[in-house]
Amino acid sequence: MSSREVVVLSVGGVRFVTRASTLQQFPESRLARMLNDDDREFKLVNGEFFVDRDGALFSYIMDFLRTLQVSLPADFSDYQRLQREAEFYGLYPLADLLSQEHLLKPRLEILEVHFSLQEMQAFFRIFGSCSTTIEALAERITVFTGQQSGQGWNSPFPSQKPLVPLPLERPSHHDMVFLCGTEYSAGDQFVARYVSIKPDNRKLINGTNVLGLLLDTLLKDGFRLISTRTVSEEKVECYTFERMKRPAGLTIVLNQTPGSSGVAQTRRGQVQKGK
Repeated sequence: MSSREVVVLSVGGVRFVTRASTLQQFPESRLARMLNDDDREFKLVNGEFFVDRDGALFSYIMDFLRTLQVSLPADFSDYQRLQREAEFYGLYPLADLLSQEHLLKPRLEILEVHFSLQEMQAFFRIFGSCSTTIEALAERITVFTGQQSGQGWNSPFPSQKPLVPLPLERPSHHDMVFLCGTEYSAGDQFVARYVSIKPDNRKLINGTNVLGLLLDTLLKDGFRLISTRTVSEEKVECYTFERMKRPAGLTIVLNQTPGSSGVAQTRRGQVQKGK
């Protein structure tokens, strides 16, 4: 029986088809013992193993066995029930992770954009509750600078001279500062700053256009605009966004050693966001 490559299970009436090697990821589990007819809870009926458990929750068990990652939907709430199922199947590393709900639950993330216009320049400052989001956004934003002759704020095209990328100011891990527009240098020379936000390839100099692209980028990244306000004394426009951020996935690492059935360790790993 243990040499069978394809295994069919009926869990609470829900049918699953998988490889024997998938069920043997944890050799001491009841699923692994099932293949050796070593567990009476599992009945072999017409070539399928039947067990009277929750079939919907077992889909998460199978996903874990296939990927060794715990990745749950944003609206998932049955942590205790799934933990109980993991314990039933003898998957104790998974049960231990599920007992730490705070590591798996999505968290509310807040991001705020401050924008102000001063003569021919626009100033931006972005604050975020999650430093990794600010870091990722900073990698997508590039400021280019160069000198131009007789060109001002509304110039639609950058100078033919090569533009030099500038690093963004990072006052802390949770915010960034940059500006765009033009300022006088000497004579009819202007120092111009253009902003590009990936994946958009345009280099924008008009602050209002940059603001529009930035807000559109955040909306496409899953943020929701929840409030706008203006600080009249400083003439600063403030845009506040929020989104539910999925935590980094938790991955089980199996360390196989001679003469052992495998030791499970936990580490954080990146998993794809469910959409």
